[in-house]
Amino acid sequence: MFDQVSHFIGGVPVAEGPLFPVYDPVTGTVVRQVHEADRAVVDRAVSAARTALPAWAALPVAERARWMRRLADAIEERFEDLVAVEIADTGKSISQTRTLDIPRGAANFRAFAEIAAQRPESTYHLPGALSYTVRKPLGVVAVVVPWNLPFLLMTWKLGPALVAGNTVVVKPSENTPGSAAVLAEIAAGIGLPPGVLNVVHGFGGGSTGQFLVEHDGVDAVTFTGESRTGSSIMRSVADRVKPVSFELGGKNAGVVFADADLEAAVEGAVRSVFTNGGQVCLCTERLYVERPVFEEFADRLAERAGHLVFGRPQDENTTMMPMISAEHRDKVLSYYDLAKTEGAKVLAGGGVPAFGDDRDGGYYVEPTVLTGLPAESRVNREEIFGPVCHITPFDAEAEAVALANDSEYGLAATVWTTDLSRAHRVAQRLDAGLVWVNTWYLRDLRTPFGGVKLSGIGREGGVHSLDFYSEPTTITIKLGEVDG
Repeated sequence: MFDQVSHFIGGVPVAEGPLFPVYDPVTGTVVRQVHEADRAVVDRAVSAARTALPAWAALPVAERARWMRRLADAIEERFEDLVAVEIADTGKSISQTRTLDIPRGAANFRAFAEIAAQRPESTYHLPGALSYTVRKPLGVVAVVVPWNLPFLLMTWKLGPALVAGNTVVVKPSENTPGSAAVLAEIAAGIGLPPGVLNVVHGFGGGSTGQFLVEHDGVDAVTFTGESRTGSSIMRSVADRVKPVSFELGGKNAGVVFADADLEAAVEGAVRSVFTNGGQVCLCTERLYVERPVFEEFADRLAERAGHLVFGRPQDENTTMMPMISAEHRDKVLSYYDLAKTEGAKVLAGGGVPAFGDDRDGGYYVEPTVLTGLPAESRVNREEIFGPVCHITPFDAEAEAVALANDSEYGLAATVWTTDLSRAHRVAQRLDAGLVWVNTWYLRDLRTPFGGVKLSGIGREGGVHSLDFYSEPTTITIKLGEVDG
């Protein structure tokens, strides 16, 4: 759609800065050129957001909610354009893009519009006084978005940030700038006030991302991505104590008990391990299976992994996508090699598929199932972020919980059992921000989303997002004496 991607500042495109290429993960060829924002361009974007802030913040919540609904409607009008650009940037399947990524983008704006419009304020009656709270926006928010679900996660942050009265500067991943550029066009097309939504493109450290989060005119930072990047951002904003919301990495565990519906557990694991090429922070990389069903589960999961379809993104039957970049492919492959060095038994995959066509220039790896490694192995401790899992047997419930919790991360977990008491008991003992029982990735947008330990700070979703993107002020009025 775009041969060249510009920034979007103050309601208009800005074609400034050196160009860098974006590659098609399917073939490894250049798909478009993108302008990189320097400090001056970032400063203009932040200034535009700050100029727009007073009027936007002064609008009634109901009016800002109407703008969110207009954005959602316009997203649906540009649905196929967004599908096309998301596929070109990520290489993901058209079926996932049409059923998840783009529909969720529209749903994010609508959901937060409704939640904000219906949210009551708190009022407290004291003896001789009245206390109540009002919520005010944080100001200018830097929104730093990852490459794995670029449109979904961008709108997941923009919906609550904008409806709460903030203005924003978005920095999409350098690998996936397309959907942010289309959203900027959509915002201009519906007449969103200039400066409310701004987009700058570029890289992270030493480039656009760093210039943005460190900018004195930015009042808060929200980021989804690697834990080490989150730590770097936290250090950079510490002096000004800027509010941060981080959804970071995961080394997520799944626990399969012998009484589980094994077919459902295997199919659930196929989804939770291999969806989006394993490039989802919620994906399962560690599976713990009770010993009586360990071999059958491992064999069935390996068999299913071997039958996932490496089709073209435009093929409805495609189930496997490439890694996002050559660099990330090489990282994942380095862990495949490390697993073999550490002594893993490779039940499926472990290498690179061959196609005999232009996809051989792309960034594909095989879906991989491993076993036989100890808990302390690097493969079992470090986030790989690819289509790979390691399966370990266990003998007792307490052991399974201990193994699942033995991680520096704590984002998501799955539990597979038909014992209702065990489901509640184990789910509550797991160190994770989200626990799914007999399912995976089933979401209500009103519930809190986020992790513990290295997996993040704060929660997103429903009123939890609105709480982050606004500050409460408590006002207490002493009531006068009643005459007569």
